[in-house]
Amino acid sequence: MNLTLLIITLVIGMALLILEIVALPGGIAGIFGGLLLAFGVWQSYVLLGLNWGTVILGCVVFFGVAMLVFLMKGKTWKKFSLNEESDSAVNQEPATVQVGATGKTIARLAPTGKALIDGELVEVHAINKFIDPDRPIEVIDVVETEDNRFDQPTVENK
Repeated sequence: MNLTLLIITLVIGMALLILEIVALPGGIAGIFGGLLLAFGVWQSYVLLGLNWGTVILGCVVFFGVAMLVFLMKGKTWKKFSLNEESDSAVNQEPATVQVGATGKTIARLAPTGKALIDGELVEVHAINKFIDPDRPIEVIDVVETEDNRFDQPTVENK
């Protein structure tokens, strides 16, 4: 291995580590990046000797720490983060659904989902079970949610 390949190996290893942190979750890029960096440092000791190998090891450690510090700063992550909130919900106003009303599920309740009850589309919660779509249901309770914006009926399979 010559000096050019050594530099390319170290640069690709560092790039893979950056990609792992920023864009490619799962660990594969990070593992390959770490292996390339370890191989590059080992080859620098073999090719260039103890002094230059130690210098390259120090540079790899320095750039790795500098990269983490830079990427962990708040301003760096603002470029990658979503800055908008979605405050929408299915039931924007209190539901007019009463206990004992019947309807059918629109989507699978796992355990929360949408149902059509007395002609009104509402978000409902099934008690301790999953209910498939297009199944008859009956409202057994209406619970006010934490944010007090809408009520959520509790249903069971009929």
